[in-house]
Amino acid sequence: MSGPKKIAVVLFQLGGPDSQAAVEPFLYNLFCDPDIINFPGAFLARKAIAKLISTTRSKVVGRHYMEIGGGSPIRRLTEQQARALESALKPHISARAIVAMRYWHPNTAEAVAALDREPYDELVLLPLYPHYSFATTRSSLKEWNRQYKPTAPVKIIDHFYDHPDYIAAIVDRVNGVLADLKQPDDIHLVFSAHGLPLALVEKGDPYAKQIEETVQMVRDLGAWPNPHVLCYQSRVGPQKWLQPSLTTTIEQMAHNGMKRMLVIPIAFLTEHIETLHEINIEARDEAEKLGVTEFCMMPALNDSPLLIRALADLVLRSVGMRSGVASLAS
Repeated sequence: MSGPKKIAVVLFQLGGPDSQAAVEPFLYNLFCDPDIINFPGAFLARKAIAKLISTTRSKVVGRHYMEIGGGSPIRRLTEQQARALESALKPHISARAIVAMRYWHPNTAEAVAALDREPYDELVLLPLYPHYSFATTRSSLKEWNRQYKPTAPVKIIDHFYDHPDYIAAIVDRVNGVLADLKQPDDIHLVFSAHGLPLALVEKGDPYAKQIEETVQMVRDLGAWPNPHVLCYQSRVGPQKWLQPSLTTTIEQMAHNGMKRMLVIPIAFLTEHIETLHEINIEARDEAEKLGVTEFCMMPALNDSPLLIRALADLVLRSVGMRSGVASLAS
């Protein structure tokens, strides 16, 4: 008699430099991506542009990574999520989780090699981007298709921005911060998502709409009376991006006399430079210079039990087990 079906789950993330020496090649890989640098004739100049950007930005970006410990924690935190997901799935199916980083190690080719070392009956592709975007989910899956030759049935989970347990995980994190504050009901909630060029939105990228829906669902479940705003961060280059920016939002709030704010990284599953430096150092410094007296940041979800439960539920449903995990979605 054959044993239980063996499932392999590939968890996709952007990745991040794990040392100072990795900063420049990481940036080069990032800006070599045709889903990041794309304009008529870009294929002729993409490598040169990537080399120029990575060379000119590496010193500044390297200093930022030094200020958060020397490198990105994203690999360690994603590996923790992988192990936690395996544990959550263990009572239901035989599963192993493999990490595939888009722009650093373990990269897609390394994930494919790891996949080949152990047999499996079915493959689940799970990008750890809750919101689908051409620049993240589509890019990671395109790279996977370039590297992987199918040998088993493949299931793809391309978004989970509206999964009840994902929403509950964010609400739980926000409530954890609010519980430690005096007068929590009047602190301004600043939902901050990673930015996206408007050119992608105009081409049909659903990211912005999904972000807005997540914010609404989080607010509905949290039922907080606090004022709120949605903004975007991490703009790069001269093209137009989603607005308003985090920087502009903080400036306007301070100008209007708002002295207390809680920044909620709405689309980031792990801590990395966008949360630890861009929000918790750069935005904090700017807010304090403008007279903000209380600046808080919601911790990223990382291996939140609610998030892991959401991921396990997604995997089980994708392989036809619709009641395997005690999920709020059940």
